[in-house]
Amino acid sequence: MLSKEENASRHSERDIKQVILIRKDLGMGVGKIAAQASHASLGSYMETAERFPKIASKWIEEGQTKIVLKLKDAAQSSEIKKRLKEAKIPFKAIKDAGQTQVPPGTETAVGIGPYYKDEIDKITGDLPLL
Repeated sequence: MLSKEENASRHSERDIKQVILIRKDLGMGVGKIAAQASHASLGSYMETAERFPKIASKWIEEGQTKIVLKLKDAAQSSEIKKRLKEAKIPFKAIKDAGQTQVPPGTETAVGIGPYYKDEIDKITGDLPLL
C-alpha cells in the first residue's frame, strides 16, 4: 500500500487531459460542432476547477490537452454520463438553445475533465475520434 506522499506524488505525475464528446446523429454542421465543443470544454473546465482546482491548474500549465470523440446517439451519451458519475469524474453535458440546427434542449456534447487520462480512458477509450 502506498503512503499518502507516494500516492500524491503518483497522482501528480499522471497525465491530465480533457475529452469532448460530440453526438454525430444530429447532423450538426462544422460551425455548430465547433461551438458546442467550445461550450463543453469551458463548462467541464469550470466543473473541474470547482471540484479539483489543482488538477485544473496543472492542465492549464501543461498546455490544455484536448481530444474530441464521436458519440453515436443520446443513449450512448447517457451510458457514458452514468459511468462518469459513478467514477466521480467531472463532466458537463451541453444542451442547445435550439435557435439554429437542433430543437431546444437537445444534448449536443459532453465535456469531460480535465482529469486523469487513465481514468477517462477507462470510460471513453473505445470511442472513435471525431
